[in-house]
Amino acid sequence: MESNAIAGGNPVHGVKRPRIESNEGKTPALGDHQAKALLEAPDETTLKGLRDRALLAVLLYHGLRREEAAQLQVSDIQERRGIQHLKIHGKGGKVRYLPLHPVAAGRIHLYLERSGHHLDDKKVPLFISVRGKSTGSAVSANGIYTVVEDYAKKAGIEVAGLGVHGLRATAATNALEHEADIAKVQAWLGHANISTTKIYDRRENRPEDSPTFKVRY
Repeated sequence: MESNAIAGGNPVHGVKRPRIESNEGKTPALGDHQAKALLEAPDETTLKGLRDRALLAVLLYHGLRREEAAQLQVSDIQERRGIQHLKIHGKGGKVRYLPLHPVAAGRIHLYLERSGHHLDDKKVPLFISVRGKSTGSAVSANGIYTVVEDYAKKAGIEVAGLGVHGLRATAATNALEHEADIAKVQAWLGHANISTTKIYDRRENRPEDSPTFKVRY
């Protein structure tokens, strides 16, 4: 078949397939309006709602893995150089410190004020399960996945395969779109290799960033 095509002057013979962009269609990321809707989805009049508002803020403003969020303790909120930080226990036992975003800080304060589960001992889970006040158990990594799934549905967000990693992708993409240095985003996410961070850099795919709009006469 091929020899006949060559003989007939097949115009595409030897032409390589176009490379598919590796940062397209992998982990989904939310738009700003969707992220805002998700942040406002939990009921702020209940303890569970306050917990989930704080949890979603920690995920969306800091790009944590679900295991990292599940492992957070109240004692991991630490002041460094006059600024509150989250002490994150990452992959391979690596620790990193992330400045605590004011929105997340405010929500954590409201949650802890209502919960009071940290008053006797700060070395307790930051996010306790619904029955955790009596058992002291943290929300599990799977529980965090369910929280995200439930509130995405409540907010009317229909993004296939969203999950917690999608919120991590949202945080990274948002930071990069607002001109955060990619090397700093790499450290912020706890990536060993910057090539992993580049997956979230979708700026080159935004039409408004095309060189077309940089041309001036």
